[in-house]
Amino acid sequence: MPQVLEFKLPDLGEGLTEAEIVRWLVEVGDVVAVDQPVVEVETAKAMVEVPCPYGGVVTARFGEEGTELPVGSPLLTVAVGAAAAAPQAAPADAESSGNVLVGYGTGAAVARRRRIRPGAAAPAAGSAGSAGSVAVAAAAAPAVVESDGPVPVISPLVRRLARENGLDLRALKGSGPDGLILRSDVEGAIRGAAVPAPVPAAASAAVGERVPLRGMRGAVADKLSRSRNEIPDATCWVDADATELMAARTSMNQAGGPPVSVIALFARICTAALARFPELNSTVDMASREIVRLPGVHLGFAAQTERGLVVPVVRDAHGRNVEELSAEFARLTESARKGSLTPAELTGGTFTLNNYGVFGVDGSTPIINHPEAAMLGVGRIVPKPWVHEGELAVRKVVQLSLTFDHRVCDGGTAGGFLRYVADCVERPAVLLRTL
Repeated sequence: MPQVLEFKLPDLGEGLTEAEIVRWLVEVGDVVAVDQPVVEVETAKAMVEVPCPYGGVVTARFGEEGTELPVGSPLLTVAVGAAAAAPQAAPADAESSGNVLVGYGTGAAVARRRRIRPGAAAPAAGSAGSAGSVAVAAAAAPAVVESDGPVPVISPLVRRLARENGLDLRALKGSGPDGLILRSDVEGAIRGAAVPAPVPAAASAAVGERVPLRGMRGAVADKLSRSRNEIPDATCWVDADATELMAARTSMNQAGGPPVSVIALFARICTAALARFPELNSTVDMASREIVRLPGVHLGFAAQTERGLVVPVVRDAHGRNVEELSAEFARLTESARKGSLTPAELTGGTFTLNNYGVFGVDGSTPIINHPEAAMLGVGRIVPKPWVHEGELAVRKVVQLSLTFDHRVCDGGTAGGFLRYVADCVERPAVLLRTL
């Protein structure tokens, strides 16, 4: 008979202790191969697919989509053995990869999903006429469960119906075979549910939609709250004439080669400015009461996605030219939109560039990305009246803002950094001195 093994939510690294189930990639009765992705989860830092280290038949899943699970809690159970494995899976004596970390598998081919319906026999691991074919109906059907085991429900429609009506499936007794909960059981429980008690008048004003702060949104909330609580921040800003910078970008792109983005130009200006003012590329260790100046610039940039704000990090930005920065910004932005950024691509930043001009606004006082010491904000670049060479003219103007940790420097240093950035924007030739 197949052996039923339990697969638990693995340690996803980067200090993450929990993850939210976004989408199940397999259902009860499916045949999975070793290291086949079985569930898509969202951590506080990224969306990842979790591979299962066992090959066989899925016998139970733990947790609905939208459920948050701690690391080490059960994800699913798999019946493994010669009869339970997919044709492409490894032999019975090699049904487990031993894989416990996402992204480190055996490289086994992913088998196409096949449904083993409860009550049906699984195909043999060998040819159609080979001996030793064993039925796995008992392993595939979530029939008899302990009180702390999986809920005996097969249909996702039944689960969704219960979830939408706030019904706890564990409180129901199924009328199907071996206690299986059917749709009629859920509908009957909904019809027989007690009418909710009226909300007291004093509390009615507080009633409203409650949106859980969890996953990425919860992580952002925690980080912003910590930043505002721990960092004594201040902001300074300046308007700059970006006409020459935009003209230089046009000339670069007309000369051929990979396109150069505006954010890449600002990134290159930032790395040059941080070389002159290293105080702003640092962090504060209050336990030892020290300012830690960091040797390299890992430049984070704010990116808005359908799942919320993320801050991908361009590693070693100080060693990249404008073309290389443009390519890396494009790659990370595309990964952010797809939700495929890895935890390593979302951590380790030393300074953040925030291009909020894409939202059509001129200025902002952003919250520092803890534990960094500063953030440069770039507003929209728009034609405005400007005094140029003693004459009133229409120029392309941008507002720049610098929010900085007042513990690492005083206003003179922050002002010097921002003024240098503005000078490079107004006269790009200034950058030639640092190239």
